[in-house]
Amino acid sequence: MFDGMDLSKMGEMLQVAQKNAQKMQEEAKGKIYTAKSGGGLVSVSIDGDGEVNDITIDESLLNDKESLQILLMSATNDAIKMVEDSKKHAATQMLQGMGGFGQQG
Repeated sequence: MFDGMDLSKMGEMLQVAQKNAQKMQEEAKGKIYTAKSGGGLVSVSIDGDGEVNDITIDESLLNDKESLQILLMSATNDAIKMVEDSKKHAATQMLQGMGGFGQQG
């Protein structure tokens, strides 16, 4: 696993990784992830920190509480998954940039 790697530089690599992680976290805060359900009847927007920024509900759902709840949960869960997937992707890219950490072989 550590073949060809200079372990004396591990501290330096960890500092670089920490700076990269902080940079990615700051960039993620500015991103907005939007998911829709019910063919666009419900839309939920969440930022990179997982905070809900906006919810849009079509007026036709206001008299159908059960459908509204189902579509709202679906859109919210989809938006949360988008944020999680983005974080996983960013972490994988960071690890691969550290000389092969995180790569299966």
